[in-house]
Order: sequence, then C-alpha cells, then structure tokens
Amino acid sequence: MQLLLPNINSPVDLRKLKEEQLAELCKELRDFIIDVCSCNPGHFGASLGAVELAVALHYVFNTPYDKLVWDVGHQAYAHKILTGRKEQFHTNRKLGGISGFPKINESEYDAFGVGHASTSISAALGMAVAARLNNEDRQVVAVIGDGSMTGGLAFEGLNNAGWQKANMLVVLNDNHMAIDSSVGALDSYLLNITTSSSYNKFKEDVWNFLGQNRFRNLIQKFDNSLKSAMLHQSNLFEALGFRYFGPVDGHDVQRLVQTLNKLKGIQGPKLLHIKTQKGKGYKPAEENQVEWHAPGMFDKNTGERIKVVADGFSPIRYQDVFGETIVELAEQNSKILGITPAMATGSSLNIMMEKMPDRAFDVGIAEAHAVTFSAGLAAAGYQPFCNIYSSFMQRAYDSVIHDVALQNLNVTFCLDRGGLVGEDGATHHGVFDLAYFRCIPNMIVSAPMNEHELRKLMFTAQQPNMGPFSIRYPRCNGVLADWRCQLETIPIGKGRKLKDGEKIAILTIGHVGNFAVNAIERLNAENIFPAHYDIRFVKPIDEEILHEISKSFSVVVTVEDGTVVGGLGSAVSEFFTQHSYTVPIIMLGVPDCFIEHGKPIELQEECGFDEYGIYNALKNIK
Repeated sequence: MQLLLPNINSPVDLRKLKEEQLAELCKELRDFIIDVCSCNPGHFGASLGAVELAVALHYVFNTPYDKLVWDVGHQAYAHKILTGRKEQFHTNRKLGGISGFPKINESEYDAFGVGHASTSISAALGMAVAARLNNEDRQVVAVIGDGSMTGGLAFEGLNNAGWQKANMLVVLNDNHMAIDSSVGALDSYLLNITTSSSYNKFKEDVWNFLGQNRFRNLIQKFDNSLKSAMLHQSNLFEALGFRYFGPVDGHDVQRLVQTLNKLKGIQGPKLLHIKTQKGKGYKPAEENQVEWHAPGMFDKNTGERIKVVADGFSPIRYQDVFGETIVELAEQNSKILGITPAMATGSSLNIMMEKMPDRAFDVGIAEAHAVTFSAGLAAAGYQPFCNIYSSFMQRAYDSVIHDVALQNLNVTFCLDRGGLVGEDGATHHGVFDLAYFRCIPNMIVSAPMNEHELRKLMFTAQQPNMGPFSIRYPRCNGVLADWRCQLETIPIGKGRKLKDGEKIAILTIGHVGNFAVNAIERLNAENIFPAHYDIRFVKPIDEEILHEISKSFSVVVTVEDGTVVGGLGSAVSEFFTQHSYTVPIIMLGVPDCFIEHGKPIELQEECGFDEYGIYNALKNIK
C-alpha cells in the first residue's frame, strides 16, 4: 500500500484524503514521530497522544484562515509535520532548526506562540473577538490539556469567553496528565464526567436522534438539568457559558472529524471534551507516561533509553541535590514544607513527596497560587520551600511582591532551570530572575557555584527571620565528586575570594563560576593572572569585596548566566557609580534579546560567557 504521509505537505493535501484514510495517516504520523524523536529528543508522549486530534482539526477547519491555538505546545508535533515542516522536523529543538513549540514567525499555521501553560483560551478569545469586530466568518479553536486547565489564566479566559459569547471552540484534551499526573479537584471532576456512562450514553443517543435540526436548542435545556441529576452537580463549563460536548474518544479520528464538523455550525462558545492517552501507540510511553514525557534518545525497537556516559565520575544534578537536601532539612526542622506547581519530578521534589507525603504539595500548573499558598503557610509559622522553574516564576511576580516580600514572610524560592536551559528555547530560558528579584525590597537573591554551596544556602534560608530568600541554580549536573557536605550557615551578602590575582578581577555568580575557573587556567598558562571572586549574593551584594576590588584592580569582568540588563554587572556598575569609582567594567552574560533554542553550551558560546568566551574577553585586555 502506498504511504500517505510523503504526499502531505500542507493541510490542503490532507483535506484531499478520504475520511476512511485518516486512521492510516495517523499511524504513519505516529511512526514518523517515533523515528525522529528516538534520535533527536523532544516532548514525546504528549505529541503521540494528540496525533488524531491534530489530523482532525486540520482536516475539518480551514487553517491557517481558521485559527488553531495550542496550549504549551508539547502536543503539537503532528501539527508541525502536517503544516509544511516535515522535512525540517529532524532539526526540531536544534540550534538553527525549528522550535519545539508553535511560533508565530516560524509558520502561518502557528496562530500564537506558546511555551507556558494555560494561555490558549485567552489568546483564542482575543482572536475570536477580533474576527467578530472585523465581520470575519473565521473559526477559532483552542486546544488545552487537563493539566493546563488547572492554571488560573485558563479559568479567567473561560469566564470572559462565556460572558462575551464569543464564537470559539475549546478542545479539552484530557489524559489526566501534565508532566506528572494531574492533581486537584478539576481532575476528579473530569473523571466524574468521563465515568458517568449513563448520562453520556443517554446524551449521545438523543443527540444522534435529533440530528442537526431546530429541536436541539430545546433538548439542550433539558440536557443541563440531566447533567445536574446524573452527575449530582452542575456542569462547570456550562455554568461559565460554554456549550459542553463529550467526552469523545480522542483516538477515533473519524468520530473526531464528524463531531468537529457538527460543532462548526454551532455559534457561540463551545467546549469539546476528548479523552486521550499520553504516549498512545508506543507501549513504553503508555506504561510510563512521566518518564516518556521527554525521554531523551532511545532505541525505538526495544524502548531502551540511551544515556550518554561521561568520562570519569558523573556529578549529581542540582535538582537532585535540592531534592535530597530538602528532605534532610525537613527531618531536622518540622516547619519545612515543599511546594511545586506541577513540576514535582523535574524539580526532584518528588523525593520529599515519597518520603513525607503530608509535607510536600503539588498545586497543579498554578505558579501564582503556589507563591501565595506558600505565603499563607509562612504567615501561619511554617517554612515553605517554593520550587518553581525560573521562567515560570515570571508568571507569579505580583504574588512574590505583594504577598511575600511586602509582608517580609519567610518563603524560600528555589528557582530551578536558572540560566539558558537549552532546547526548549526562549519561552523556557531562566535568564531574568537575578534582575527581576534584585529590585524587590526585602528579597535575598543568591546563586550557588556548586553542590556544597546549594546545600549551605538552603540551610541558611531556613534560619529564623530570613524573610524572602531566592536560590537559583541551573538545569545541569554539578561539578563535585562528593556532593554531600556539612550543613552550615553562609553569612548573608558575603562573597568569597577564590583566587588572588593582578590587574583583572573576575566576579561570577552561580554555576558559571566554574567556567571562569577553567578560563583562568588557560590564562595563567599565558602569564595572565586574574583574581576570581564568587559573589554568591547579587542582593545584598558584598560591598566590602567591591570596595577592595575597586582599589586593587584596573579592570572588572562580571560573568552571569542571566541578562546583563539588571543583573550582576548592573549591580556592580551601580555600586561603582554610587561611590565614584571609575574602574571599567566588562559585562559577560545574556544580551538584551531573546535567545533561541540549542544546546546550553552552544547558547553560552553564542552569548560569549562560556569558558572560551571568558578566556577570549580577558586575553585581549591591556
């Protein structure tokens, strides 16, 4: 039988197929994703689960005129392949290749750029209202997972869309999974809807009997009462002004096509609830959905994951140092609690959840709630460690200022994925936190250079009356063969001199200090002997060290894995200006632009603060 996928270069080609051919196309798409992702890692399980949905949406709707908005984008690989990027898909997430997420400037079929969760409904509502204002007969569809539906922004969008009576469709892709299993009352609610077989069968029978005729409006009123009686609760989505349909099998592509075709003719806000399986079609991914969310390289035939083994010892990840250390601290301090917004495995808070399930909380994809929840715990006398990826903390910025810092509460923010994170690209780089936290009163802002420093900073943060305390660390392995050390307090705002030198002083913050160590070894071989200071705290900054540096060196070089606008370099420059020091400063870090995707080492080199970038910057200083 001739393959279908090689001839599909756009949704126009897709719509030439007969409906009965779509199941075969879905199989070929799934095989293609497995083939490519086994060699070029990406977000695997979610995209396998949404193959039929992507095919059905592009088959039924006139994209790109009709707008299709994906939430997060983890599930959009089939969408990318169908929309002219099949030949480039092997470059997915690579430097200079296509993005792992929908991106407006990459394709006209990517109606909205995404990367963070819960944005699709609000964005689609904006497009639907714009279509109404322009008198355009344009369909707008938002695709959102049940995990993303836990975010507050999704509820805000639903509430406003129902009130606006906008002509839009929300497809709720329900697989009871985010990266980890979905949590919260909404997950239980969706399960109740799904498992109410008596209600769903009755509705299906009545709907099919009536067809698309004028009596449907009448039956819809009866339908709402039926939901309340059979589910013992009103339908949340219809209470918000949406017409609810489903649940529908999200892997029955012909059924999806038929359902979507019917919904096209219904005006107003609609929600289609589909049931899918994350990792569908690849047994290992179906059986271990957390591990196969983004599994790295693997043998597609056996399912064995391929791990790259480094020469010599393999240091522990910073995430695991956090996970092990918070348990150690919590065993000593009964007031310590752990909080994460749906990143339990990624942040390694799952270690505490397994050992102390009553003291670690996954609050769902709800960063602002995680912060204010932590503030409430702190106000009640507990010591919460709120673990959020740096990029995602941006979504909770107001809560940090208003609910934590303004009240000077003892909340420790462990910012995972600080710096350039790599292949996830601009939406996920954690490069702004040093700058955006440094300007907040009462906030302590720190970054460890290695695993020992991380443990000591965590120990310091849980001391009494510390107030808001930020510790940021990267997504990578550490540098030490023995990561365990004695826990001791670090004086707040005190850096450390790592190496004496002459003429040039290098000031680093965080893990990039190790890049400087290597660069200094190269420079020493060429009779260049810079001093090296690990600043540790960008706020409060070590003024004693800065006074010493300004009087002893002719050039200062700052190095940070974060934006140079507002970060360590800015802090040093402000201090020198305040004290009328005229020492020139060279700032190495992330420039004032959004950095795209690629391996971290490639991006660090591009920004000029990797080992060789530091070396090159210093060797030419006269």
